[in-house]
Formats: sequence, C-alpha cells, structure tokens
Amino acid sequence: MQAITPDLLTRFDVPGPRYTSYPTADRFVEAFGEADYVRALAQRRSGPAAMALPLSLYVHVPFCESLCYYCACNKIITKHHERAAPYLRYLEREVALHVRHLGSGAAVSQLHLGGGTPTFLSDEELAGLMAMLRRHFTLAPGGEYSIEVDPRTVTTGRLHTLAALGFNRLSFGVQDFDPQVQKAVHRVQPAEQVFELVQQARRMGFESINVDLIYGLPKQTPESFDRTLAQVNALRPDRIALYAYAHLPERFKPQRRILPADLPAGGAKVAMLSRALAAFMDGGYVYVGMDHFALPGDALAVAKRQGRLHRNFQGYSTQPDCDLIGLGVSAIGKVGATYSQNAKTLQEYQDWLDQGRLPVVRGLAVSRDDLVRRAVIMALMCQGEVSFESIELAHLIDFRSYFAAELARLREMAQQGLVTVDEGSVQVTPLGWFFVRGVAMVFDKYLQADRTRARFSKII
Repeated sequence: MQAITPDLLTRFDVPGPRYTSYPTADRFVEAFGEADYVRALAQRRSGPAAMALPLSLYVHVPFCESLCYYCACNKIITKHHERAAPYLRYLEREVALHVRHLGSGAAVSQLHLGGGTPTFLSDEELAGLMAMLRRHFTLAPGGEYSIEVDPRTVTTGRLHTLAALGFNRLSFGVQDFDPQVQKAVHRVQPAEQVFELVQQARRMGFESINVDLIYGLPKQTPESFDRTLAQVNALRPDRIALYAYAHLPERFKPQRRILPADLPAGGAKVAMLSRALAAFMDGGYVYVGMDHFALPGDALAVAKRQGRLHRNFQGYSTQPDCDLIGLGVSAIGKVGATYSQNAKTLQEYQDWLDQGRLPVVRGLAVSRDDLVRRAVIMALMCQGEVSFESIELAHLIDFRSYFAAELARLREMAQQGLVTVDEGSVQVTPLGWFFVRGVAMVFDKYLQADRTRARFSKII
C-alpha cells in the first residue's frame, strides 16, 4: 500500500457526510410526516417478503447527568433521575402505536440503546424497558444487542445486570485518557476505571466491546494523543471508533464552552490521525473503514473480509440491510424506501403521543435516482467496490452513461491511487479505504450541487 502522506490527509481535510444513509438526514423535509410513515409501515406489513426480514430497533435515551462540551447529540442534562419514568411510559406508547401498524411479535435481530446516556436509567428501569420491548417484539437468538455506556455511570454490578438483560455488546465512551483533555471537555474519568470495567465485561462474556475516541479536542497534542493510543492498544477492545472532532459552536451550544485557542491546529490534527492509523494497524487491528477498526476475529472484521458489511444509522453492522425503527425523541428510522425522524424536543415528542399519534415530524420518500445512488454509495462504503453490472441489473440503467460525470471526477482519485476504474467496476484501493467518504461524495447528487458543506464533520 502507498504511504498515507500528510499532503493527502490535508487534501481530504474537508467536510463530508458519514453516509449512515443516503440521502443524508440534512435532506429530510417536514412535508414528510406521520401519515407518510404510517403508509410505509402498512406496506411493510402487507409485503410477505419484507415481513420475513428482521427489524433493527434504535432507542434514544436523551438524559445525561453532566454536559460534555464536545457533544453534538440530542440530550437533556439533568440530575433528576425521576424524569426517566415518564419518558419510558411515552416510549411504551410509541411502541404500542408501531405494533398497531406492524403487528405484534415482529422479529428483531439488532437493538441499540443510544443517547444521551442509556445507563442514566436505573437497573429496574432498564429491566422494564427490555421487558416492554420483548412483549411487543421477538428478539432473535444470535442478534446484536448493544448499549452505549458512560464509564462514570457503570459498576461491575451494573455490567452483570446488562448481561442478564440480554445485551451482548458494549460501547464505552472514552474520547481521550489524558486528564488535561478530559478536564477541558468536562468529562473526567480515570483510565483505571475504564480498564477495570472492560476487564470485568470480558469475564462476563460480552461478545464485543467498543471504545469511542475523538481526536482534535481542546488541549490535545500529537504527543498526548500518542499516550492515549498506547493505552487503548493495551486495553485491547474488540472495536475502536475514532472520530474527528467537528467544532461547530454556532450549531451546538455546548461547544461554545470550548476556547478556540485550545483546539489543536490543522497540522497537529492531521498528525494525530496519521499516528492513530499507524498505532492501531501496528497493534493488529483491521481498518474496517471510515473511522472504524476491529480485531481480526471480531464479527465486524469477519463481515468485511466476507463482503457482508452493512451500514445504518448506528454505523457499520454485520446485520443484513433491514428496516430500522427509531424510538424516542429525535430518533431516526428507515422503513422501505422512506426515512423518518421523530420530534427533537421532549415537549413536542410527548404532545404527539398524547394525541395518539406517532411523533414523526420530518423525513423523506426516496426517489428512483436516490435508490440508485444509495446502492452505489453503500457498496463503496461497505465493500469498497461497485460492480457496474449489479447496479445495471438492479436498477435498469447503463452505468457508464448514467454516471459519466462522476466517473470523470474519479480520474483524479485514480491518479492519487485511491481508486481503480476499469470496464466493469470502481474499486477502492487499500489506500483509498482511509478516504472512502471522499470517494462516496463523488456520487452524492445533493452534495455536488450544494456548497454549504460546513454542516458536516471533516472527512478525516
């Protein structure tokens, strides 16, 4: 593989979508509402082939005890844990409305609790939530059942509870082990605490443990981040998610507490990424694609080797592409050829459910062109290759004619060693895997016509 040069990293230091969907969520419109979503659910129920495919569930728990200054998630900061109980009652109402349209007992092969901080909920509340979901859905054996964990809110006893409730995957939010950086982002958690929890989780038999890291945070330097990288390699999680910090204080109010002067310069940020790539690959991790690493034996790495990798709103997945039901405030779902998003404020979310209506306030019915481009982009993001014939047969187009402009734009990337283009396919090279978002952006019709890319995080 060619070397990842600082020049190449700098050239791709531009904003771009993460492509957990196409079209991306910023394209959702308020013209798509509850009635459109109900139609999509009804179509799924009436289609025997669709009903045979298991669902994916995402449950958003918005509460956090304290504010992390870098955070861009939809969250409610509160120390009043009693606020969770009424929220869970509204979640049950939302599930009941879905069951009315989907039928009871639909199979689920993937469940993810995100936030916010799902472990804000007490053991009893988590048990009640899982029991409620099991009453209405059938959680399939061998499925992926994951929960995001704030190490500051979890003990060994809580890990036992999570295992007993059926969770088999954990994602620990670490971000950085450096005490100065933790203080600067208002998230202090000793490395020893994380190491102990991961060790205990392994003993309990969790199938996969993920650690989230962020580079580009205030007070970070390439040297301080090297120490975190060494600690993460010693921790040896099954998966690592390495994200670039996007400083967008005009969009995300918590980030206004971060002093721009404390942020690392562009060159330092590029150095952090370059050194992280080298550290994890030298440590034996497989680069799965776009910020994600996994140990060779992890299901994610195996899925990549076997060409079974998929992508949804939770990122890379081993599960086949399936309909996703988003539950809770701001949750995003995908049913059939539609995307939908719930109300973003707790008050509006509850108001809709008080009226006996699903709280969908925006979304999108994808067009034929969207479907073609989605197939190309997801093939690039997951398999690193697009076969012209497979797209032509599935969508009845002539690939070279349909994408003539895009193929012309790929020529420069081919010269940079990022892709190869032959008579029948586009293939992402091993070097190109590190810039796969940039390759996918070539096929994004909306992005090519839109110059306001600052809404997205940087590719690297």
